[in-house]
Amino acid sequence: QVQLVESGGGLVQPGGSLRLSCAASGSIFSLGTMGWYRQAPGKQRELVALITSGGITNYADSVKGRFTISRDNAKNTVYLQMSSLKPEDTAIYYCNADGRAYNGAGYRPFDSWGRGTQVTVSS
Repeated sequence: QVQLVESGGGLVQPGGSLRLSCAASGSIFSLGTMGWYRQAPGKQRELVALITSGGITNYADSVKGRFTISRDNAKNTVYLQMSSLKPEDTAIYYCNADGRAYNGAGYRPFDSWGRGTQVTVSS
């Protein structure tokens, strides 16, 4: 079992900044790609940003130049620095990670999600 716990969400004014964190825990052997997704009310979950184990990043066009994803492999943690926030960034932000973990019978691939953290951008 691999658990992902997000933190750092909240209410911020347009133009402001927030930093989200997501810590992975459990019987992790290796972490692969980690990422952030978001889901706004009435909309489908969408990719925000990804970062591979080697540090290669990918961003949604809507956040390029405003958001930065990074990771600390020693802490099994991924971050999302969000700047110049807009009301349309309001959503629940979810962390995702894949890799290999021990499940009691051996090392197996996993793909886990966190429970999400609310980000609200409003004046």
